Amino acid sequence: QVQLVESGGGLVQAGGSLRLSCAAARGTFSLGAMAWFRQAPGKEREFVAAISRGGGDTRYVDSTKGRFTISRDNAANTAYLQMNSLRLEDTAVYHCAARRSLFASTSVEAYDYWGEGTQVTVSS
Repeated sequence: QVQLVESGGGLVQAGGSLRLSCAAARGTFSLGAMAWFRQAPGKEREFVAAISRGGGDTRYVDSTKGRFTISRDNAANTAYLQMNSLRLEDTAVYHCAARRSLFASTSVEAYDYWGEGTQVTVSS
């Protein structure tokens, strides 16, 4: 059973940057594609970005294209989300997810493992 632990969240002013990390432990031999989702209070969990096992395929929700970058270091079993030009509407709990399949997906249902999340708050 893969265990995912996020870090790097915090409070930042609009226009600022944060870098989230997701470290995987236990059963990492089955680690395939990874992704980030976010959930704001009163809203459903939303897809943010995904990356294939090899890193060659990345997906983004339209609202983050050009501002966010997902990457991974397979040797370290870690995925990252670099977030630039942050906006008030980016405020949410950001969850890391992983699946056994090698291929990236934008669907919540496609992912087998989830982290507890890290809070990102963007202030004006």
